[in-house]
Amino acid sequence: MKRSQCIEALYGELDQWLVVTIMGACAQELYDLGHRENFFYLEHAMGLASSIGLGLALNLPDERVLVLDGDGSVLMNLGTLATLARYSPSNLVHIIFDNGSLLSTGGFASHTTSGITDLAAIARGAGIANVATANSFYEFMEAVADAFDRHELSVIVAKVEATGPDHYGMDLKLPENAFRFERFIREKQRQVVPA
Repeated sequence: MKRSQCIEALYGELDQWLVVTIMGACAQELYDLGHRENFFYLEHAMGLASSIGLGLALNLPDERVLVLDGDGSVLMNLGTLATLARYSPSNLVHIIFDNGSLLSTGGFASHTTSGITDLAAIARGAGIANVATANSFYEFMEAVADAFDRHELSVIVAKVEATGPDHYGMDLKLPENAFRFERFIREKQRQVVPA
């Protein structure tokens, strides 16, 4: 299955979520579908999308937060799985696209390629109760539906092909994206404050 296919299938459901992506292919593929103000592409910060997502989920308990991550990024910050389990925000879904490759930084094989390192097993071992592995598009959509309905911390490890977009480059740079994302959140929070 292709990551781009998975992201495209999610795209129509993302209006009600704060979405944080890791850098590179994942960010590019979401951006190419059409930017929305509730999307934050964490460029140049490999490994930290889940940390940003956790911070958002804990500080904005009435918002739903979706993190679109990669295996290389999670491997750079394995402690994040333990921290997610420790705080267990019910409004966070963490999708890890495992392509067995550090695609965005040269295409080197990641540790998951070996068949030894299992990110879903690590997430379970860290204490996360709701963990699914998806090896097909059908399994992915089923896992996403379950996670979106559950309203509990959920991790989905989606096994995807080691392919990426045919281009990289967004005309929305990180500082501007961060400013607009924060403004979106602040304006949304103002709308829900009772008069």
